[in-house]
Amino acid sequence: MLSSKRALTFGAGALASALALAACSSGNVSTDSGSGGAAGGKVTLNLATVNNGQMKDMEKLKTEYEKANPGTTVNFQVMEEGDLRAAVTADVASGAGQYDVVTIGAYETPQWGANGWLVDLTPDLKSDSSYDVDDILPPVRDVNTYDGKLFAVPFYGESSILMYNKDLLSKAGVTLSENPTWQQVADAAKKVNSADTSGICMRGKPGWGDLFAPLTTVVQTFGGNWYDDKWNATVNTPEWKQAVTFYKTMLDQSGEKDPVSYSFNECLTALKEGKAAMWADASVAASMLEADDSPVKGKMGYAHMPVEKTKQSGWLWSWNLAIPSSTKNKDAALKFVKWATSKDYIKLVGQKIGWSNVPPGSRTSTYEIPEYKEAAAAYAPITLDVMSSVNPKQPGVNPQGWVGIQYVSIPEFQDVGNQCAQLVADYIAGRGSVDDALAKCQTLAQAAGDKHKS
Repeated sequence: MLSSKRALTFGAGALASALALAACSSGNVSTDSGSGGAAGGKVTLNLATVNNGQMKDMEKLKTEYEKANPGTTVNFQVMEEGDLRAAVTADVASGAGQYDVVTIGAYETPQWGANGWLVDLTPDLKSDSSYDVDDILPPVRDVNTYDGKLFAVPFYGESSILMYNKDLLSKAGVTLSENPTWQQVADAAKKVNSADTSGICMRGKPGWGDLFAPLTTVVQTFGGNWYDDKWNATVNTPEWKQAVTFYKTMLDQSGEKDPVSYSFNECLTALKEGKAAMWADASVAASMLEADDSPVKGKMGYAHMPVEKTKQSGWLWSWNLAIPSSTKNKDAALKFVKWATSKDYIKLVGQKIGWSNVPPGSRTSTYEIPEYKEAAAAYAPITLDVMSSVNPKQPGVNPQGWVGIQYVSIPEFQDVGNQCAQLVADYIAGRGSVDDALAKCQTLAQAAGDKHKS
């Protein structure tokens, strides 16, 4: 998940190493589609995944799959996110074939699909009516598609929403609609703000998966974006300046005292402890605010992300399962991927582990399960509404040449975003001007954009 700790980057070193490996092994990527066990032999699937709760639940439940599929063993290799990205990127880029199934993000999927690093899942999924590929939430399906082909399927997904403490807002005489504007939220934050409670908490910590996750969506709804449809950088523009200035002003007036030290975890704690009244961030946070041990359980309200010029401004992220083109066990890998992202798997999690642990944001039918609707009643409807409404093909006012909301689907973006986030964080902290920050970011962004001009 993007939430707290998710920066959505390979890291420059890891990506460079992977691309170097790919260059050295040009033409050696295997396209073997054998099952690796179809003739009655045993097969071991090596699955690389990130060490978060939902994936650990999948590892717990793998015995259910192995019982139903004698002869197949699924070997989980669970890693920290940075280690996962480095290992998986190097493996699929070089065609080494170490992994049969990999966990990757929405940022990587279309790029790796375009590179030929992943198996096209479309024919097998569409021909299997029991899998019901049309049940996958359309925006999540879109971000995992390249050239009309589905190269990964979501294990779970999320958007971003506005979360607020109903008691604190009520005491200040403030009400919010389910579809507020950013100005309405800023005005509400000023009214609620006090010496003991900030009116709003927002990410300010440098990093494009930290500060720029929400800030990019603010820029987009204010009419800006990273590039135009011809890959000309559009950072040093009035729309960017208005959005970034608005963000800083709101935090100056009603935010935490040291915003550049705040990201997901810090804002989550502030809301739980009643030290912040509002927070716009990953929808997965709602399940934590409504957990049995949360001091604010039952006290929270939820709304769509605030807007300015667009109808929606939530981001979109998903963790997905994909099959490297280099696997020697394609058929067995495909069978497991279908199982782990199926309607039946979601029900299995609810029955064996608990309905609040169900992977969210992947399938429409999840939100029709009575047990899940009861367990997630406070936040599931708004989450589904937002995820079904966002448009990753055009999240802002103007058309864009990539699919993605809080990121640009090019390899260079990870470094550009991180450097620009540091420049903007310095401005938010009062260590520079907005004009200087955006001018320098424009140069960085243009150098990356030039590589994608036809």
